[in-house]
Amino acid sequence: MRAVMRSLVCALSCVVMCSAAHADDATVTYKSLSPDVALEAARAALQQCRTDGYQVSVVVVDRFGETQVLLRDRYAGLPANDTAKRKAWTAVGFRGDTSQLAASIKNGTLDPRLADLPGVAMLGGGLKIEAADALLGAIGVSGAPGGDKDEKCARAGVDAIRDKLDF
Repeated sequence: MRAVMRSLVCALSCVVMCSAAHADDATVTYKSLSPDVALEAARAALQQCRTDGYQVSVVVVDRFGETQVLLRDRYAGLPANDTAKRKAWTAVGFRGDTSQLAASIKNGTLDPRLADLPGVAMLGGGLKIEAADALLGAIGVSGAPGGDKDEKCARAGVDAIRDKLDF
């Protein structure tokens, strides 16, 4: 009888362990930016552009390209919101900084037709936000006179939260 009970317990243990392993395959765990950290990045980017004399829009998107934060300075141009969102979306979607993606299109490394996809902005000013090889989201800035200036502001946003991201 003891041998039968041991066999039953062993069999039940296997079933439970196999079910747990199967359940792990059915779910995904990921890191994401908290709204407070996303806002802190956007504020730092906006402040850098103000210091440099530019009125811009800043958008932070999550790892899925959904907007977490949008800040628009009062005199930012009409297309700034949409362009900042598209830059951030492009950075997260292609897992690359938009100035590097634009350079890759210019030098022929990337197919130029990618720039024509809906929602894509291959212009400087979009940076991915990563920590420990985990994509957390991206930040996009638009409104300064040139993508390099937008990117400087976006970089200030990422730098402002860097110590909170290293895990």
